[in-house]
Amino acid sequence: MLNMLPQLVILFFSIIFHEVAHGWVALWRGDTTARDYGRLTFNPIPHIDPIGSVLLPVFLFLTRSPILFGWAKPVPVNPWRLRQAKKDLALVSASGPVSNLLLAVVFSVLFRVVLATDGAGLLAKLMVYGVVINLVLAFFNLLPVPPLDGSKIVLHFLPDAMAEKYIRLERFGFIIIFLLLMLNVVDWFVWPFVLQGLQLLVGRDGLVLLVD
Repeated sequence: MLNMLPQLVILFFSIIFHEVAHGWVALWRGDTTARDYGRLTFNPIPHIDPIGSVLLPVFLFLTRSPILFGWAKPVPVNPWRLRQAKKDLALVSASGPVSNLLLAVVFSVLFRVVLATDGAGLLAKLMVYGVVINLVLAFFNLLPVPPLDGSKIVLHFLPDAMAEKYIRLERFGFIIIFLLLMLNVVDWFVWPFVLQGLQLLVGRDGLVLLVD
């Protein structure tokens, strides 16, 4: 369990990076809301969500879950302050998963460096977990279920009338996500991409560390 403590740190940093990326892109597209609320910071305190940042990760940690997951308090975005509301909201939403994919690449590079200099030890394994955590965050958030980022990307391609009906699902979003998790539907749409990403980024050397 002590080995999982660094994973919690990586998870929390990755979630914060995800949310700050939303705020950076929103600011770039004209919305200063995240900056005005002090959310363009890597200080964890403004980003803490009691359930997603504390209770769920700790629960997964204590139950020795093979993977850690969680979320931070969403960065506030005002679509009406964006230059092109529908298009820019899709860009803001996509920036979160893209930031996690970038972090996955960074951790994969660090894994290669550690593997070459220090061998396949605990530090190398931790870098692989950094890749896994960020791939899961990226692909899970791309699911087209409100309020996940994927739903706001889909909105960009829907006619206005259909988009209004689609976004109303957000009130039931967590119920839908819970049902999908219970039915293992998420595994069908997330893990295949995660495994492909792992094979591409860390190869057999990294995959072996995950099963040791």
